[in-house]
Amino acid sequence: MSLAALTLSSPLTVSTTTKQKPRPPHNPKPKITCSSLTTQSQSAKQHLLNLISDQERGLKTQNDTNKRDSIIKAIDDMAVLGRNTVTTGDSLSATWRLLWTTEKEQLFIIEKAYLFGTQAGDVLQVIDVYNKTLNNVITFPPDGVFFVRSSIEIASSQRVNFKFTSAVLRGKNWEFPLPPFGQGWFETVYLDDEIRVVKDIRDDYLVVERAPYNWKE
Repeated sequence: MSLAALTLSSPLTVSTTTKQKPRPPHNPKPKITCSSLTTQSQSAKQHLLNLISDQERGLKTQNDTNKRDSIIKAIDDMAVLGRNTVTTGDSLSATWRLLWTTEKEQLFIIEKAYLFGTQAGDVLQVIDVYNKTLNNVITFPPDGVFFVRSSIEIASSQRVNFKFTSAVLRGKNWEFPLPPFGQGWFETVYLDDEIRVVKDIRDDYLVVERAPYNWKE
């Protein structure tokens, strides 16, 4: 009986003391709490915003592969944080203002607007989930605007299908209609009260913020 020491305290009693093996130290796994996720999201969001802050909505990124890769990596990190969230609900409805994109058509218009004696102002996405509409808008202050109307359908918790229905180039006292030209989908991989992060059918990326106003035709 190597695990027990027997002590005879009287002819009628036997006391037994048993040695116990020491327990390993208790090291609980750190709990992931709501506050830690919020801190992580805020940190990742701020990192992304810092990366795009000097990129002139994406114009500078076009010729800087390393910068582009860093921004896309930051977007992928945001997508992980937003993976199990629904981003196609009522909170998607808003006037969204462009912060950064890889979309060549938008960047071309922003960059070359001076050829038409103007410059690009706010670039917007105006989404109305209830009425199933999307307007892509490029403004040319003080009176010019180019916008493309689309119909939308919610396809999943993060994907929206769209189909262009018409386009308009408008000045102060004139308007020039253009035919619709395409369809596709986009996924809002991250959404909060301030920004939205998007990837689309062409592997283009978009980072937008909630504008401080509502755009109307």
